[in-house]
Amino acid sequence: MQNINCNIVHLGHSSFLVETKNNILIFDYFNDTPVLSERSIENGVLSPEDFKTDKDIFVFITHSHSDHYNPVIFQWENANPNIKYILSSDVKEEIEEDHFYYMSPYETLQIKDVNIKTYGSTDKGVSFLVNVDSIDIFHAGDLNWWHWKEFTEQELKREEEDFKREVDNIIGNNVDVAFIPVDPRLEEFYHLAGVYFAEKINPKLLVPMHFRDNFYICKNFAKQLTNSSVKVVELTHVGQRIGFSK
Repeated sequence: MQNINCNIVHLGHSSFLVETKNNILIFDYFNDTPVLSERSIENGVLSPEDFKTDKDIFVFITHSHSDHYNPVIFQWENANPNIKYILSSDVKEEIEEDHFYYMSPYETLQIKDVNIKTYGSTDKGVSFLVNVDSIDIFHAGDLNWWHWKEFTEQELKREEEDFKREVDNIIGNNVDVAFIPVDPRLEEFYHLAGVYFAEKINPKLLVPMHFRDNFYICKNFAKQLTNSSVKVVELTHVGQRIGFSK
């Protein structure tokens, strides 16, 4: 049986490019300034030449927060007018175009052979579950277990319940690759969302995100799942490439 493959590029924070056999998916592109002087995907930014491809391109935005969304994405149509934009419905407050797709939680959408489901968030917007070229990809956006130390016990309980309810909605779906927040601002509670998601959903590959430049958190998080069958990617730099096959 032939392997089903995809290639992933980390573009910083919660932004990733995923390339499969016939498609390219871009999630939550927000930073358009390269980490070094050269403008390249290796330095975390996309350029017009990256969109000159025969593959179908899908651009996903989970919500309109500035660390997940940059209006520069709409300039990419100049290089490839066939790009499809799948946007959380709150982005409609920023820009509304008839040829964009806007989605709220718990909706489904099929574009060609790409199937998209949305789930909720514990902040703004949606999370995406995408089936593309026989690979199931989940991007959490700001769906996280937000355990802030300054919260009251009641607030902490509500955050926990909201997150667990959202993840429990996903149970029953296959997830091959999951992008899940491991936010170091939560201090010793940074791992709660990732561990719970791994236990309940059991993705084949879990990619930490939402940590800005604090790459150390990825190695720390991997230790949390040492005894799990879930493989954790230890990201070390922007532009890092990860291969996945099943």
